[in-house]
Amino acid sequence: MKLLSFISLAFAACTILVANAHAVEAPRSKTKSTAKAAKPAATQATKEDDEPEPDVASHKNFDYKCELGNSLTMYTNPEDADHVAMRWKKRLYRLTKVDTTTGAVRFENRKSGFVWIGIPAKGLLLDSHKGQQLANECKTEAASLAEVNSSATGAAPVK
Repeated sequence: MKLLSFISLAFAACTILVANAHAVEAPRSKTKSTAKAAKPAATQATKEDDEPEPDVASHKNFDYKCELGNSLTMYTNPEDADHVAMRWKKRLYRLTKVDTTTGAVRFENRKSGFVWIGIPAKGLLLDSHKGQQLANECKTEAASLAEVNSSATGAAPVK
């Protein structure tokens, strides 16, 4: 009697699993057609993300040396304290100032995901898309940076 009950339960379980397997297969074909339609949209977004590099010919630049051998250059324009340009990995990016309540100076480029945070002791570069640090302990030796940091980069020289 126990054997008959066990076989009945096993048969019922197999029937349910087979029914679920067929039910799961039907949405997969719909998902594939949706995925194909989404690919051209992703290509369009990539084209829109390409923005021209900022002109930094008349800007003042500050070279930063960071941990792990990373380096970057910040370009400031005294006439435009709401934007800076940043050279990272052989490319220029325009960053826009974002207000903070902590006193740190923060600049972002939402398309690329870059976030530059400047505090008096150092600067920090983050990738908000990947959620990771790109450069930390970024410091410059420029003596005149202290004059500019309140309106532009936010990092002061460390002596």
